[in-house]
Amino acid sequence: MTYKAEIPYGAYWSTPFARWQGSFANLHSLEFAAHVARLELGKRQIDPASFDYGVLGMSVPQKFAFYGAPWVMGMIGAKQAGGPTLMQACATGVRTLLAATQEIEAGMATTALVINCDRTSNGPHLYYPNPRGPGGTGIAENWVIDNVGCDPLGGHSMLQTAENVASSHGISTARQHEVVLRREEQYRAALADDSAFLKRFITLPFDVPAPNFKKTVARLEGDEGVNHSSAEGLAKLAPVMEGGSLTFGGQTHPADGNAALIVTTPGKAREMSTNPAIAVRLHGFGLARVALARMPEATVPAARRALQQAGLTIDRMNAIKTHNPFAVNDLFFAQETGADLMQMNNYGCSLVWGHPQAPMGTRAIIELIEELAIRGGGFGLFTGCAAGDTAMAVVLEVCDA
Repeated sequence: MTYKAEIPYGAYWSTPFARWQGSFANLHSLEFAAHVARLELGKRQIDPASFDYGVLGMSVPQKFAFYGAPWVMGMIGAKQAGGPTLMQACATGVRTLLAATQEIEAGMATTALVINCDRTSNGPHLYYPNPRGPGGTGIAENWVIDNVGCDPLGGHSMLQTAENVASSHGISTARQHEVVLRREEQYRAALADDSAFLKRFITLPFDVPAPNFKKTVARLEGDEGVNHSSAEGLAKLAPVMEGGSLTFGGQTHPADGNAALIVTTPGKAREMSTNPAIAVRLHGFGLARVALARMPEATVPAARRALQQAGLTIDRMNAIKTHNPFAVNDLFFAQETGADLMQMNNYGCSLVWGHPQAPMGTRAIIELIEELAIRGGGFGLFTGCAAGDTAMAVVLEVCDA
């Protein structure tokens, strides 16, 4: 199918992603996202008054996050626009895109701003009162670390889900490391010609603001904290879990950042596009959940459902992007779908540039659009897993308007 809603070509952006405890560690993620949105909308001469809907995606709470999307929209100057705040862990990027698409499809809005942001650094430490506990003592939670380390349904970590899939499907450490080296090689293509690919959607150099957003305290030339692996270095790494196959080299790193895109009607998409001759059309979405502690496997049924709704097959995809917190994800996906393992994730992916959760999928979708534009158009698929053994996927097309 083809949805009425479109993404105006070029009406999207991302910050660089900064490794955990890096340059963005002390920036309030919602305020930071609004700060970047104001600048990027100004560059594109898009009036915040254009929006009649906003969707905020986040997975790590910040102070006053209770006010969610209306607060963020107000900070960018769109005080007339409301909307929901959504959280689906690493599938939030697709979930928020779908929410905006559905609103426009239903005729309830015409122009939506989708903003996704997270700061894994310095995540909240929560205290839950329990008057009936021993001595009236409550319980505490480190939001980021505790939830990555324990799925309350099974008591296992996210790493364990990848180990389960690797073990079931005979995916060795050596094969995982081969994927890591290939993904880093693909990312280096984004750095060619003075980061020409990244500059299609990231303002570089990027000025890092102070926490009060009144001055610049640093400048980034690109993503911060990206690994530069070698076959020899990876081979020296021992598995993280005893008896397992996953090393620290075969998985992503926590990060901070934000990304956003606009969703609107075809007519308005031409007005907001940086190149009105290009259209970005949405054809299918998919949601899936697999068995407990099998998270990496969820990308496959989610992708199949998105392709089914689009009326397309995997071989029609001119570009494929995945959220790959573990190299295992890509190996399993290629094995099950027949996708070309070495041609997925051109120009970058979360395995390399990091894992700030909510904005990760949005950035991947933006990169998918730009890869298709460079190719002269075509169909693209993004699919990514999320906590709770779920995944979401989207099929889109870049074509002549």
